[in-house]
Amino acid sequence: MFKRLHQVSILSIIGMACCFVALIIAGAATAPAQQQPAAAIASLPAVTPVMDCAQLPAAHIAAATDTPLHITAAAVVQDGVPAAYCDVQGYVEPHIQFEVRLPVKGWTQRFLETGCGGQCGNLEIRLTNYKGCDPAEHGELALASTDMGHRGGIDGVWAKDNAQAKIDFAYRGVHETAVAAKAVIAKYYGQEAKYSYFTGCSDGGRQALMEAERYPSDFNGLVAGAPGMNFITQNTFYHGWNARVNTGADGRPIITAGDLPILHQAALSACDELDGLKDGLISDPRACHFDPSVLLCKPGENPDGCLSAAKVQAAREIYKGAHTADGEQLVISGPEPGSELAWAGVYVPKSAGQPIASRVYAEGTLKYLVFKKDPPASYTITDLRFDRATFDAIKPMHAIYDTTDPDLSSFINAGGKLLLWHGWHDPHISPLNSIAYFGAIQALLGKQKVDGSVRFYLFPGVYHCGGGEGPFNVDMLTPIMVWVERGTAPYELIASRPGVPSADSQASKPAVTRPVFPYPLVARYTGKGDVNDAANWIAEQPKAPSQDRFNWLGAPFYSGHYEKWCTGGGATMTCRDSK
Repeated sequence: MFKRLHQVSILSIIGMACCFVALIIAGAATAPAQQQPAAAIASLPAVTPVMDCAQLPAAHIAAATDTPLHITAAAVVQDGVPAAYCDVQGYVEPHIQFEVRLPVKGWTQRFLETGCGGQCGNLEIRLTNYKGCDPAEHGELALASTDMGHRGGIDGVWAKDNAQAKIDFAYRGVHETAVAAKAVIAKYYGQEAKYSYFTGCSDGGRQALMEAERYPSDFNGLVAGAPGMNFITQNTFYHGWNARVNTGADGRPIITAGDLPILHQAALSACDELDGLKDGLISDPRACHFDPSVLLCKPGENPDGCLSAAKVQAAREIYKGAHTADGEQLVISGPEPGSELAWAGVYVPKSAGQPIASRVYAEGTLKYLVFKKDPPASYTITDLRFDRATFDAIKPMHAIYDTTDPDLSSFINAGGKLLLWHGWHDPHISPLNSIAYFGAIQALLGKQKVDGSVRFYLFPGVYHCGGGEGPFNVDMLTPIMVWVERGTAPYELIASRPGVPSADSQASKPAVTRPVFPYPLVARYTGKGDVNDAANWIAEQPKAPSQDRFNWLGAPFYSGHYEKWCTGGGATMTCRDSK
């Protein structure tokens, strides 16, 4: 996603969003998962263009944007995947660049904008979570994406002394692109899109929530995966802490990549069977009380199978998450037990001398994005203080970047649908952020109203935006389209994981399908049939988990109408309470 070399290496860790494959089916909460025919999306006739693609740059395109839009290029891509499309390039002033892809044939009146991860900074339409969704696979969607108003990556340099770039990245980029893309669509086809959708993961998930909270009429349906909703604390305290506590006095990493399988296996041994099945997955890590001290090396023990006291302590601090010297939590949580193998490259180097994402994330955000006045250029995470004073110093930017407003009433009243999801073993963003957010929405709006418009799914064993040991291939587009177009809410999602053949039978892994139910339901094996077949699992209510882990300094962030609306001039940002 990022063009610079270090950005490319880090992006491979971050994984903005994976490719997903599966189907959605409806069923009763107590019935086994039966793969029955899924509800179909609306049947919409294909619409042909009313003008040539090449004419778009010279055409007068009116859009209700805050500032003018400009079409800089338009040309047909004949070998487009999966079909030929009119590729439109342009920007909304001052620098929000966008791309729109318009099917030359077969457009079935749907528009999909895709989000970007990290700090964005490049222009790429990344269609994910779609395998099994016919309009996406057949090239029937008008697609768009944006660079969020800047070029550059997670080092944050693009934001130096540039208040407008911060605003465009925070909340303006996706909205202005949506308005511009809709205007281009209407001009090219002679009619507006009937349905508009957005899908994104990581910062793309944050962008989806930003649309629901600030621009509730932009999209009919939103898919928000692993959203970085607590941007100001996530990209400072969370990542900075994990990098710091795993760095020794000699500057070397304390926990190394070679330690992670040992730590992971110990976590599984402690918690895998809490759900009644030993399958290598921890279904709900909140029930897991894993203490890494069980791995402390005994005198004379072979260190290849145990951990030193320093490693044990570093692991404890990573699980706990950033906190003050007095024990006040600066983030909602660290990563969950079971996520250990995904720590490699994030806050544990994959190999000696390799950069880790957490350090780059934290330093770039701290130096250029979250303080009213940027710290010196020499600032590093060794200068970061984990205390209430620093928390208070970055808190004002919560009103700009974060997406924790639970009042989605305007979005819901406009008929909007939100599909929220998170991997339980995400090393980048704790799923407890999403749990707290969903709980806040229900507490404010009531369960009945929320059930009709917001569904939340947690995927056991899944990392950041996909991958991991759990089934992670799921079509997210079909469920949101069926919900918007047919009024049928998603219930059971069937996640899959391909088999892994190996000459060593011990290393082989069978193909797996497993249902994932709307939160708080969890999947339980019936005890009969193939454990790797979704048909042999049912939904059940979990035991109520303790909520005291939500006791952190940012708990008040989950309240309504905190947003500020800002304008920028040079390094100066001027903000107000209303738009």
